[in-house]
Amino acid sequence: MQTDFLSVTELAGDDVTQEQLERLCHRYYWAGTYCKDKDVLEVACGTGQGLGYLARLARNLSAGDYSEAILNIARSHYGNRIDLKQFDAQQLPFADNTMDVIILFEAIYYIASAEKFVADCSRILRPGGKVLIATANKDLFDFNPSPYSHTYYGVVELNKFFSQRGFSVELFGYFAVDELTLRQKILRPMKRLAIYFGLIPRTMHGKKLLKTIVFGKLVKMPAEIDEGIVSFTQPIPLPIDRKDYRHKVLYCVATLQQK
Repeated sequence: MQTDFLSVTELAGDDVTQEQLERLCHRYYWAGTYCKDKDVLEVACGTGQGLGYLARLARNLSAGDYSEAILNIARSHYGNRIDLKQFDAQQLPFADNTMDVIILFEAIYYIASAEKFVADCSRILRPGGKVLIATANKDLFDFNPSPYSHTYYGVVELNKFFSQRGFSVELFGYFAVDELTLRQKILRPMKRLAIYFGLIPRTMHGKKLLKTIVFGKLVKMPAEIDEGIVSFTQPIPLPIDRKDYRHKVLYCVATLQQK
C-alpha cells in the first residue's frame, strides 16, 4: 500500500505554529540565495508554499511530489503558473545535465533509498550544481522522528553521505534551542518523556492540540509565501565533523564536483 503523506505534511490552509511558519519561510528565503537565474528543481514540494517565491527568482523552476493528492492542492492554487509533476524522488524524470539547483526540504528521511536520490541528482545536475537540504536535527535530545520516516541524517552523516558521492559539503544551523521561549524550554524535557513513552501524536491533526498548549495561538499556513513574512538571517555555519546540539534545523549545501 502506497503512502500519500497527507497526514504528515504541512498543507496549505492548515493551522500551524508561528515557529512552523517561520521555519518554512526561512528555508525558502535561504534557498532563494542560490536560485537566482538558475534552472531549479524542487523535489517533494508538498503543496508548494515556496514555489511562487522561487519561480520569481529562478530562470526556470520545475517541481513535483510523490503524492498526487498533495500535488492537486498545489495545482488548485498555481494553475498553469508552475508545471507540477508526480514522481518518486528515487527516480527523477529529468534529462542529464539540465539543473543547477535541486531542493529537498524536510523529506530526505522519507526516501527509502537516499542513495538513489543522490545518484539521480549527480546525473541531472551540471558540474558545480548544488543540492540544498533542510532537515530536522536528529541529534537534539528531544528529537521526535516522523511516521513513515526511514533514515535521519545529522551533521556528521550528511557530510559523510554527500562527500562519499562526489560532492563538497557545507552545513548550517538554524533556530537555536537556547533562543526558545521560557515556556518551550521548560516543556522540552516533558516532550522527551512523552516521546519515550510513545505519547506524542503521530499525525499533523493529532499534534494540533499539543501545539496549542506548547506554542499558544496557531496561524494559517499560506498557500504561497512572499518576501517579508519573517525576517531573514543567515544560518550559522557548522563544523562538518561533529554533531550539532544547538539548532533545530540543519541546512546542507552539497556541491557537485567535476564529472
